[in-house]
This record gives sequence, C-alpha cells and structure tokens, in this order.
Amino acid sequence: MMRDSNYPARYWHSIDDGRLQCDLCPRDCRLHEGQRGACFVRMRQGEQMILTTYGRSSGFCIDPIEKKPLNHFYPGSSVLSFGTAGCNLACKFCQNWDISKSRDLDRLMDQASPETIAAEAVKYGCKSVAFTYNDPVIFAEYAMDVADACHALGIQTVAVTAGYLHDQPRRDFFAKIDAANVDLKAFTDDFYFKLTGSHLQPVLDTLVYLRRETNVWFEVTTLLIPGHNDSDPEITALCRWIMNELGPDVPLHFSAFHPDYKMPDVPATPFATLVRARDIALKQGLRYVYTGNVHHQEGDTSFCPNCHAALIVRDWYEIRQYRLSADAHCPDCGAAVAGRFASKSGQFGRRRIPIAIGVE
Repeated sequence: MMRDSNYPARYWHSIDDGRLQCDLCPRDCRLHEGQRGACFVRMRQGEQMILTTYGRSSGFCIDPIEKKPLNHFYPGSSVLSFGTAGCNLACKFCQNWDISKSRDLDRLMDQASPETIAAEAVKYGCKSVAFTYNDPVIFAEYAMDVADACHALGIQTVAVTAGYLHDQPRRDFFAKIDAANVDLKAFTDDFYFKLTGSHLQPVLDTLVYLRRETNVWFEVTTLLIPGHNDSDPEITALCRWIMNELGPDVPLHFSAFHPDYKMPDVPATPFATLVRARDIALKQGLRYVYTGNVHHQEGDTSFCPNCHAALIVRDWYEIRQYRLSADAHCPDCGAAVAGRFASKSGQFGRRRIPIAIGVE
C-alpha cells in the first residue's frame, strides 16, 4: 500500500535550544519548524522529522548493471534504477544536478510503493534494483523498505552513493544492500570541503566499514577532474590507501569528467589521464581497474589477477566474451576472481529502457 510522502523519518533528536537535529549524516542539520535540511528532503514538521520524498521518484529506468558502474556484480544483468530528489552533498561538478539539486518536488510524478517496485523488477526480469541518480542515503527509509520488498521476491539491491553518513544509519542502510558503488571523489579534504561542501573522512569510514564489517559487494569510482584531483601524487595516494585499507580485490573505476553545473569552464578529462591513472593503480597492486565515460576496451575488460588473461571483454556495456568458470575462476590458470557472478553472463547490453510504475 502507498504511504504518505510526508513519512516519519528516523535519525534525529531534540536539542536544548528547541531545534531538532538530523543524525543521518555528518552535516548534523539543526532545524526550526518548517525548515529543511541541506539535502532538502528531510524536514521538521511539528515535533518530528519527516521524509518528504517517501514513495516518490524522479523516474524509473532499466539499465545495464555496468552503468552503475558495477563490473563484478552479475555482469550483463539488468537493473531497475530510480532516484528521488535532493542530495546531502553540494558537488559543484554534479552530473545529475537537475535531479540532485531539484527543489521542485512536484517534478516527482512517479509514485510507487516498495512492493510495487519489487514486483516490477520481477516482471521485467531484472536481477536487481538500484537506488541511484541522487544519493539514496537521504531517502534511506524508503530505500530500506524497497530493499525488504525486493529481498522477499529474490531481487538484489544496489546503492550508488557518496557514502556520507553517520555510523548507525550506515549500519542500518547497508544491512539491506547487496552491492554498492561508492564515490571516492578525491583524496584530499581540501577538495571535499571546497568542491562538495563535505569532508573526506566519513567517506573513508564508510569504505572501511563495508570492507571489514559487511558482506556487501562494493566497487569504488573516482571522477577525475583536470587540475583538481588528477595529479600523479594524489592518484597514487588514493590507490595506496585502497590497497592498504580495502585490499587489492576492490574494483576501482576512474571516470571522465565533462563540463557541467557550476564547473562549465573546466575542460573534459583527457583520455590519456584515465589511462595514466589506471596504470598507476595497477602498479600499486590493485587487480581490477577500469576506465569510465570513454570507449576503452582494455579499460572495460576484466583480466585474471594471476595470468592476466582477458576473462570478461566488454564493449561499452555489451559483454563480448565471458570466460569465467561456473565457480568464478579463470579457466586458464584456476585463479579465483573476486565478485558476484553467475555461470553465464547476462545479455542485457547497452539498452536504457524508461518505464512507468504507478501506485498500487
């Protein structure tokens, strides 16, 4: 059954001056009556906090899982994707800014209960449902309810997130998630503060938590922005940290920036920068390193970590070759490949299929 979009939120408490403090993320927004948090979708109403976007979406679409990007989570499968509005970061380079920075809740015309979304995923043959387009941590209550409904029908759940949240919400949220792609936007707090209005450490905390305390399959994406986070020393430091704290088996995606939102004068990322970053990561010992937002077959291919044979060959989002054994080992040398795999790849390809989902 569809619930009211003014849904009681979790993760807040009253403070001595009469305001309510949101405890979802490190912004710790403190709100008077009628005020909204920095994310715009969590709001004080009377003596409680509400989530104004519960059950409301900016649209539903069936995507290839590689678009999230997740290259080691059931390659070639389809994923039902949706988001809401708002974001708890303020990235000047946001490439979904029309959704994440929307202040027009009337644009959220698609409404669906968690049970309806799960049923539609089954109907369309999707392996998973992804919370994406804007950061799902800000609509955590809705996402977690959708996840429960999906799991009841055997559907996996995916979060595409910046990982900027407090410890208890982090534990509650990722307990419902099967796979995640986490944006590690840079490796300096100066970048995070000046270009996203946030801080680096909580994101690192999320990554370490995922690695050490959960069974969530996760991959990391870094958007390389010329002149801001693409120097050899910073890329090297980022890769060393991943190697030391997360291990060599966490896939890392370097993606190309294109001028957008508040950074229209910054040039697009050169292809050579992505290749250079990938080379640095491989030299640091990371086993699975990819390039994104460009056509680069080598940077799309999954190689054996031992003998370096090409095991999953991609052309954009098309699976051209899939050579993993049924138990996810290299057929040439027997080395295990990290991830979540089926005996055969999916064949969804590069399609993008918008769909309409209505209220139950």
